[in-house]
Amino acid sequence: MSSMDLEKLKMTGAGRAIAVLTSGGDAQGMNAAVRAVTRMGIYVGAKVYLIHEGGTVIGSARCKTFTTREGRLAAAFNLVKKGVTNLCVCGGDGSLTGANIFRSEWSGLLAELVQKGRITDTLAKQHDHLNIVGLVGSIDNDFCGTDMTIGADSALHRIMEIIDAIMTTAQSHQRTFVLEVMGRHCGYLALVSALASGADWLFIPETPPQEGWEDLMCSRLEGSRVKGSRLNIIIVAEGAIDINGKPISSNYIKDLVVKRLGYDTRVTVLGHVQRGGTPSAFDRILVSLGVEAVIALLEASPETPACVIGLSGNHPVRLPLMECVEMTKLVQTAMNEKKFDEAVKLRGGSFENNLNIYKLLAYQKPAPSESNFSLAILNVGAPAAGMNAAVRSAVRLALAHGHKVYAVNDGFQGLANGEISAINWHDVAGWTGQGGSLLGTKRTLPDKQMEKVVENITKFSISALLVIGGFEGYEGVLQLFEARCHYDELCIPMCVIPATISNNVPGTDFSLGADTAVNAAMESCDKIKQSASGTKRRVFVVETMGGFCGYLATSTGIAVGADAAYIFEDPINIHDLTTNVEHLAEKMKKDIQRGLVLRNEKCHENYTTDFIYNLYSSEGKGIFDCRVNVLGHLQQGGVPSPFDRNFGTKLGVKAVQWISEKLTETFRQGRVFANSSDTACVLGLNRKVTSFTPVTELKDVTDFEHRMPKVQWWFNLRPMLKMLAKYQTSFCEYVPGEIEHVTKRSISIDCGF
Repeated sequence: MSSMDLEKLKMTGAGRAIAVLTSGGDAQGMNAAVRAVTRMGIYVGAKVYLIHEGGTVIGSARCKTFTTREGRLAAAFNLVKKGVTNLCVCGGDGSLTGANIFRSEWSGLLAELVQKGRITDTLAKQHDHLNIVGLVGSIDNDFCGTDMTIGADSALHRIMEIIDAIMTTAQSHQRTFVLEVMGRHCGYLALVSALASGADWLFIPETPPQEGWEDLMCSRLEGSRVKGSRLNIIIVAEGAIDINGKPISSNYIKDLVVKRLGYDTRVTVLGHVQRGGTPSAFDRILVSLGVEAVIALLEASPETPACVIGLSGNHPVRLPLMECVEMTKLVQTAMNEKKFDEAVKLRGGSFENNLNIYKLLAYQKPAPSESNFSLAILNVGAPAAGMNAAVRSAVRLALAHGHKVYAVNDGFQGLANGEISAINWHDVAGWTGQGGSLLGTKRTLPDKQMEKVVENITKFSISALLVIGGFEGYEGVLQLFEARCHYDELCIPMCVIPATISNNVPGTDFSLGADTAVNAAMESCDKIKQSASGTKRRVFVVETMGGFCGYLATSTGIAVGADAAYIFEDPINIHDLTTNVEHLAEKMKKDIQRGLVLRNEKCHENYTTDFIYNLYSSEGKGIFDCRVNVLGHLQQGGVPSPFDRNFGTKLGVKAVQWISEKLTETFRQGRVFANSSDTACVLGLNRKVTSFTPVTELKDVTDFEHRMPKVQWWFNLRPMLKMLAKYQTSFCEYVPGEIEHVTKRSISIDCGF
């Protein structure tokens, strides 16, 4: 369906009834999904019902009655009484399978209700088919077909908060901690937590350890202590098993470490804390799936198979429900048959890649002999969470390859000034969870100091450069590439890992630090809204960072349910501002007597934050008062989110693998000579694929004046923000999800999470 056709939905939705329920275990983000389905349903003119007890604000339950035909008969009667033939189910694979059974039995259930005289034949004909659309809520991220399930990212936030706290006390007391996380059948939470924390050992159901694992684990723990580590972290999924299928408990591991090594060892079982707390920004932004669910319901016909709304490379897609369920069941079948390698592959490309990178970093050691190559690593631009995780994995893998690794302090300025020193394996221990830039970073570009840069590249015999930074990192490497015609010394492989809270680097959908910054801004806005709830009829104008790029303001606006988000890419005029003020004035007369408006710092030259504040204060006089908050540099601070730790770790590994290949390819007659365009690249995530794009190819798609890509994927989220804020806006900008079939090939792609 084209985006223009969406205007017809208001006519389609009029008079329709939609019901939404949550089922199974609760997961953070379900409330946001319920809100999105409800508001979108109302927006298109449908009548929306909430099914209670169905964690969530409407209650979630595992209903045994529904597993019986009598229970489903009662459910059908209740829906028909309300005129509901469109059902949105938010739950796991069990809930969605049950919903599909319900749909397949619908005509038979209605016929039985007619036979028993509970409904009329006319009523049955009016409700002759049931449309089902699913949203997957599961903290385990165990549903095949979608990149992420609702609640998984929030659960990782809870886990990492606890790991960070435990690592502090473990280091102080030289302890070993065994952490048990949820995951009876799926090791996703344990795996990503281990990767994001640099854990010493990992136990998950999909990859049981081989015979003799006890000796290997104790040897590794002992080795790390000998080399100066003051703590050990072991992460165990609750469903961990050995190669024979016997459970491995956290207490067994603890007793083993105490008996063999005599270390002070403690067990922490995280339990249901992983299901609770505030949803992360990512899980709130998944409300886009709720919007898509309503559109899919309104488009459905009796011939349309039940579908699940999934996430595929930042975009909502429609997945045949039973294809997803059958693929998910194949994982457990493979594990039951002890085909563990197959089970890992069926979990998907991202799971498999996470596992391979964890093993690579956990099991690697510095190479016994040095190669012919040296790698210099520097941070460029403003600090961004995830930079240190990328440095750590890059340093360790480069050393494992035998390269000499140099740390450059203070970016290109440090490279010009000779602030360069060798960095070793243990120098980067514990860097994954550190915020900011431990190397130090500057915005200085190399063009004004090119002679000195070249001089130090020669002096230190630098064979390759890894630049981790923002737009300045991209622009700096472009300058170095273009200077190759004057300096042969610059004919070396160069890679940029995008890292900036602004998310404005061309060649990637996401930059390191952006997820952490959105979460920081969201948490601040949550507190601001809480303040406003105590003081009725108040509107807050909140200024975000981001330069000219509106990613931060837009993403935060969706995550916090903002009334408006003003950005440079979506020009505003005085009419828009007036409309927003009038909308807020009407809102204040009803139940919700608070408002939140976000403004990107460079959204408009004249409509400044102060101007908007003064306008709102003046026009809202007697109806609401107004306050201003400038979030400022708090968006750059704090520890990295699980996404940024994981993403940074993976990008660091991929960058060094690429650099090592290019060094080997371009090494001739005793030196590296890399002068082709594909030897100076940006490493980015585009849709679901990581790719290396030459910096020269990105020039045509870059707005250098405003320091950002000319086209940005997230701009398609803007109509959804406006719709959920109840503004009358055109549907023509909304791009609906496409149907994607779930196959072994489709799930094998690494989505980067």
